[in-house]
Amino acid sequence: MTDRSFDAFYYLLWLILPISALAARRLPIKDSLKMALAWVAIFGIAFILVYTWQQATGTGAALGGLFGG
Repeated sequence: MTDRSFDAFYYLLWLILPISALAARRLPIKDSLKMALAWVAIFGIAFILVYTWQQATGTGAALGGLFGG
């Protein structure tokens, strides 16, 4: 098994924990999707704010040329 395939397997195992916790609570799928979209929005907004701040201050070298900057 290569390092990349092991990493993917490892991350998949880590995803089982929150998914099983949500399944144990037996929340309606509509509510679960709303919560998931809210978390995606929160992390997306945080990513955009950090990226914009890094570009404004000139400290965004860690992203390299990820977004053409």
